[in-house]
Amino acid sequence: MKLIVGLGNPELRHAGTRHNIGFDVVDHLAGRSNATFSSGKGNYRFTKIAAPGGPLILVKPMTYMNLSGHAVVAAMNFYKIRREELLVICDDVNIPLGTLRIRSKGSAGGQNGLKHIIESLGSEEFARLRVGVGTETLPVSLSSFVLSKFSEEEKKTVDGMIPLCVDAVMAFAAHGTGYAMNNYNKATGA
Repeated sequence: MKLIVGLGNPELRHAGTRHNIGFDVVDHLAGRSNATFSSGKGNYRFTKIAAPGGPLILVKPMTYMNLSGHAVVAAMNFYKIRREELLVICDDVNIPLGTLRIRSKGSAGGQNGLKHIIESLGSEEFARLRVGVGTETLPVSLSSFVLSKFSEEEKKTVDGMIPLCVDAVMAFAAHGTGYAMNNYNKATGA
């Protein structure tokens, strides 16, 4: 069993923003299996789907991004998930829109959701799928940028990128982080 956590902000006004790309990916994964989310034993929503390599528990923290670690730890404890079985999906403004980057461990790289998960777990050793949402020139206010919605032109890239992210998650689930890294890093949905 693997735990797949998509990061985002819970309020409806954040739907479709750069920061909520993790929610979009797990929603797409759930949609492929006609699965619906329910309240979990913590501040998160979850659903289970079948996948090669065993079941996946999809989680969307219902905390704000910068408190995501609370929901991740609660879900890991409830489902008895080890760090090796965890994949966190988040936005990354330092990666061009449409590009994927999978890592088996590492720093938060300025992503506040990852930062809080690292603090909550006491470790950087868990897999993450960073989804590029950046542009050539980043604005001065990064918080406004990540909370902004994609332009119509960008949505075309996002629409190609989400299924690619889903494929990368399934590769992680079936074959592990190394395989997913070799096959999807720098992949682009453009």
